[in-house]
Amino acid sequence: MRVFRQMLLLLSFGLLTGGAIAAVGSPELGKEYTVLDNAQPVESGKKIEVIEFFAYYCPHCYALEPLMADWVKKQGNTISFKRVHVSDPRALPQQKLFFALDALGKLDEFHLKAFQAIHIERNRLQSDAEVIEFAVKSGIDKQKFLDAYNSFSAQSKINRASQLMKIYKVDSWPMIAIDGRFVTSPYLAATAMGRVTEETQNRALLPVMDWLLAKIQKEKGVTTTPETAPPAPKKK
Repeated sequence: MRVFRQMLLLLSFGLLTGGAIAAVGSPELGKEYTVLDNAQPVESGKKIEVIEFFAYYCPHCYALEPLMADWVKKQGNTISFKRVHVSDPRALPQQKLFFALDALGKLDEFHLKAFQAIHIERNRLQSDAEVIEFAVKSGIDKQKFLDAYNSFSAQSKINRASQLMKIYKVDSWPMIAIDGRFVTSPYLAATAMGRVTEETQNRALLPVMDWLLAKIQKEKGVTTTPETAPPAPKKK
């Protein structure tokens, strides 16, 4: 009986997943994505700008991170990807940490570690002292970190983050903005699916972003080809 129940659960999950894929096969404006009233200028050349609004303390952002990182990697040179840590009074030290790491050129190295410190190690990073201790223990030069952490540049980027949140009407996160026009999120991507798991919502986001990229590429007449590995040397 237990085996039979497990088979039913697996079958139900399979049907749910199939329904999820079908639901986002042709995203609809106002459901799986929205469009800004005023398109924003982008400076990404032939690449398509993609912005992820997130917060280190946010468990939903942490859950999305591995899928988002893989998706960005697969896009290669077709996109210009940026992260923006949202402005939130609860997370100012974490926001300053993000911009300090970015200024030091260490964001790729320590981005996931900051997530893990909060969600795995239970180090909340809610104060300047906790953030500075995290940076130093992670091997970052203390004075260089403090200079970046307390810099005018960091404060300017914090102010800019607040402006971008208003422009893109960011009221929850994670949220994705594409080409200065389109906005989507795991929640929006799964709108037509009813009550589903967070994992299903996150996976529903990927085909919506793919669809929006294809739509933009078609509009701009941009054609892309997958990167191919160089040919193997001939054996002598």
